[in-house]
Amino acid sequence: MRLLDLLFPPRSDEALLRGIRDDDFLALMQPRLAPETRPGTAVLLPFNEPAVRATIHEAKYQGNERAFSLLALVLADYLRDTDLMAKHDLVIVPVPLGKKRLRERGYNQAEEVARIAIRSASKGELCASIEPHLIERTRETGSQVALPRHKREENMHGAFGAVCPVDPSRTYLLLDDVLTTGATIQAAIDALCAAGISHDRILPVALAH
Repeated sequence: MRLLDLLFPPRSDEALLRGIRDDDFLALMQPRLAPETRPGTAVLLPFNEPAVRATIHEAKYQGNERAFSLLALVLADYLRDTDLMAKHDLVIVPVPLGKKRLRERGYNQAEEVARIAIRSASKGELCASIEPHLIERTRETGSQVALPRHKREENMHGAFGAVCPVDPSRTYLLLDDVLTTGATIQAAIDALCAAGISHDRILPVALAH
């Protein structure tokens, strides 16, 4: 046991992450298409796996660099396997946080993961761009953890809007950390559609479900 651990015991999720090897985490990937959104969302990891849940929590609430790196490994692997890195018109749009939450945390976990994944998947050649400010939350929505599906949909309806010009000829990968009911990602999809992007140019991706 590390001496510092005696003085400052690690969080249970943090301790779990220390024992995860990159290859073991990648082996947890189970890409599939979730029908909760239109178009369907590609989900990469099962949230019910303890290691996945711990990594998502550490990234989301603690800004844990190891958690960012593990999730970026999975995203980079998905980008390579689906040949998305070969699409020079690809734009990754992290689903934005509200301004209050962003101030509190100091980071958007989806954006951090996307930046690391792009560096890894492209091996130094930037084959995609990240546009973290393409859409923004037009209003604060509060926590959705305790809300049932229909309340989440009501809560998120019209919650996003495009604030920068969009190019309808490009492909937009919407990235969020967790898909639950799909209400958040659907609201982001709707914002892109309202800005002039067709459904076949939008690729929703969630790191876990």
